Amino acid sequence: MPYDANALSRIADRLEVQDLVDRYLASLDEAAFDDAWARSVFTEGGRFKFPMGGHDGVPGMASFTAAMMGKWRRTHHVAAGHRVEVDGDRARVRGNLIATHLHPDEIPAEHFQVGDRFEGEVVRTDAGWRFTRLALEVVWTQGTPPGRVGIHND
Repeated sequence: MPYDANALSRIADRLEVQDLVDRYLASLDEAAFDDAWARSVFTEGGRFKFPMGGHDGVPGMASFTAAMMGKWRRTHHVAAGHRVEVDGDRARVRGNLIATHLHPDEIPAEHFQVGDRFEGEVVRTDAGWRFTRLALEVVWTQGTPPGRVGIHND
């Protein structure tokens, strides 16, 4: 089988985009948000939209995400079925997500689970692949959901 540098490059790009998704979701569970964190996964003008709210741009993204994730004692995000379509220095990613959220200590036995579809657009930057847009669509839920965090710049 002949060596195909283009095929290897496409495979590497797809794996790097999948890694970006997984790093982002793991960071939600680790709950350490600052501007460096935001720039490690989003472009300066990157935006996200979730059922709980959304935000545009790196400025304020960490505090918004901290407020959104601060509604929970702990979370556990698991993604699967990543579908990555690379087109040069741009790519589209889609997949499935199951997230478990433990309510604060006042309600220790309660949890909220959600099954989502995620889809986003990413670009290759000098620092690696970054989201320009990420959105989640709820497919199903179980348990008591949280309140809404206001949508910024939507």
